[in-house]
This record gives sequence, C-alpha cells and structure tokens, in this order.
Amino acid sequence: MRSNQSSSNDTITNILYFAAGLSLGAAVGILVAPASGKDTRRYLGDRAGAAREYLDYGRDLYEKGRELADEAATMYEDGRHLIER
Repeated sequence: MRSNQSSSNDTITNILYFAAGLSLGAAVGILVAPASGKDTRRYLGDRAGAAREYLDYGRDLYEKGRELADEAATMYEDGRHLIER
C-alpha cells in the first residue's frame, strides 16, 4: 500500500508534467500558427460568435421540446382521466 506522502508526490509530479506539456503545446502552436495574431483573433471571434448562435438555437429547440413534452403530459393525463370516468 502506498503512503500519503508518496501519493502526494505523484500528484505534484503529474501536475508539473501537465503544466510542462501545456506550455510546450502553446509554444509550438504559436510557432507554427498559419496566420498572424490579428487574423487568428478575428477568426476565433467569428467562431465564438457562430458557437453562440448554435447555443441559442439549441436553447430554443430545448425550450420547444420542453413545451411539447409538457403538452403531451397534459394530454395524457386528460385522456387518462376521461377513460377512468
């Protein structure tokens, strides 16, 4: 069985490896970026805007689905009460 000290050291080591990998990945990404910073920021802004539109559309669909489910549940209960009479 491992001690708490050993487990703590493993966690710290994993965090350090993660941070090193993250830093290395960011550095490589900047070095091999196909566009200038201004173009990249504009592209990311456009993509974020498109993502917001998809999220809004998804929320609208979700709300419509909830409304339909509520209506269906109401119809079911009304029909069940009619049959029970």
